[in-house]
Amino acid sequence: MIIALNNKSNLEKIEFESYIKGLESISTEETIILCPTYLNIGAANSSLKIGSQNVSINENGAYTGEISATQLKSYNVQYAIVGHSERREYQRETNEEINLKIKQLLKNDITPILCIGESLKERESNQVKEVLKEELSIAIKDIKEEDKKKIIVAYEPIWSIGTGIIPTNEQIEEVFAEIKKIVPESKILYGGSANEENIDQLKQIGAIDGYLLGGLSLKLEKLKIFLQKLH
Repeated sequence: MIIALNNKSNLEKIEFESYIKGLESISTEETIILCPTYLNIGAANSSLKIGSQNVSINENGAYTGEISATQLKSYNVQYAIVGHSERREYQRETNEEINLKIKQLLKNDITPILCIGESLKERESNQVKEVLKEELSIAIKDIKEEDKKKIIVAYEPIWSIGTGIIPTNEQIEEVFAEIKKIVPESKILYGGSANEENIDQLKQIGAIDGYLLGGLSLKLEKLKIFLQKLH
């Protein structure tokens, strides 16, 4: 099972050094992908699978403040999150830009972790399928079939992130079925307030290939319990 840890904009240098030691002490058979800030990528232990939280739509060049896929590759980054709801909201990231980022990642043999999800308003107005289909379809536009299956999709209902409220198993299963219609061979993760308390409910869903964890990624003792409860 894939467990992606999104540190978001957290952990200063000394904190991260301590965090890495604690993370390494956790024994698990799951595939752990650590996604620290750009500044902490170079300090991450090489024994860990490392992911980025973002990537530029451009290759190397005069793009101040941007980090290219080739630069990430040179730091042994194997995965990259694209399309997270926070970037869609705060940076006004579009589906078309996400598509360009995915192409850059695939070109450099980095596995994209594509985040999609609906807002509370969209769910209440029964627009979930339409929203997710649009986000996913544009994100994979003009990508070869053999490359589409390399993309990991992370379903994160926006209304659930950080709220402690999660969809019902039936709602999650319905969404996963819709995603599989578009990318049948892709791994699908669940994100959005997954924690050590609700994992007993979530693990009943056989379609879940793993989890994208935000807040829980920073709480190692609770993360350890979460991992232990997976089986």
